[in-house]
Amino acid sequence: MSERKPYKSDSSDERWALIEPVITAWKAEHRSVSGHEGGYAMREIVNALLYQSRTGCQWDYLPHDLPPRGAVYYYFAKWRDDGTDQTIHDLLHWQVREKKRRLADPSLVVLDTQSFHAAAGVPAGTTGRDAAKKVPGRKRGLAVDVLGLVIAVVVAAASVHDNVVGNLLLDRVTAQSDTVKKALVDQGFKNAVVAHGASLGIDVEIVQRNPDQKGFAPQPKRWVVEQTYGTLSWHRRLVRDYEHRTASSESRVYWAMSDVIARRLTDTTTPTWRDA
Repeated sequence: MSERKPYKSDSSDERWALIEPVITAWKAEHRSVSGHEGGYAMREIVNALLYQSRTGCQWDYLPHDLPPRGAVYYYFAKWRDDGTDQTIHDLLHWQVREKKRRLADPSLVVLDTQSFHAAAGVPAGTTGRDAAKKVPGRKRGLAVDVLGLVIAVVVAAASVHDNVVGNLLLDRVTAQSDTVKKALVDQGFKNAVVAHGASLGIDVEIVQRNPDQKGFAPQPKRWVVEQTYGTLSWHRRLVRDYEHRTASSESRVYWAMSDVIARRLTDTTTPTWRDA
């Protein structure tokens, strides 16, 4: 760490120790042809990503005492494209499940989607309008375990039907693990998701809403995915979609959840943007 004044989003020594081995191994496998090691510490690159995730600032508005946007975006894009961001997330995810005395991989997942606005600079070809929720922008689909931890994420145009997003989520869940046998979804998903799940060996149950309930009412087991969406909103970069590529939007979710999980593993917290 440099002598700069720390930001509240910075990774603590304990949290950095959890992900440093992955970053160090990646760096060792991606040495410069010239032998140059780079002018910025990997911990500071991660701190810049966490700062942007928490504050939602633009690339050009990263503080001057953090690495410049060119360096930070270079690693963000590299780790997004080769899956390092998900590798870090998954390793932390397994650790927190074991801490809760659960098997590393879940047997049940909960699926849900959320439509949210996209920034003006986001390419129109990757956005749409959710006809049901009347929201223009993009749709974020999550598959979470019973602890509310992300198993898979899919980002698409808001106009894409929940069935399509649900099928993609199930595909990604089964690609990562063969232990998931059951999935819970709400009534926004239809029989197409049930049929696709059956073809993958997953029993998809559409949880019916109690017709006597008015307004929002948490449903048993399914409520954890709503909690996860709320947790992600602490990271202001995810409140609105600023990313040109949907893959970048998905990467943002993995970085945000890695930060959340690392804090749980080390029993530390940080103020949210709502506290400002």
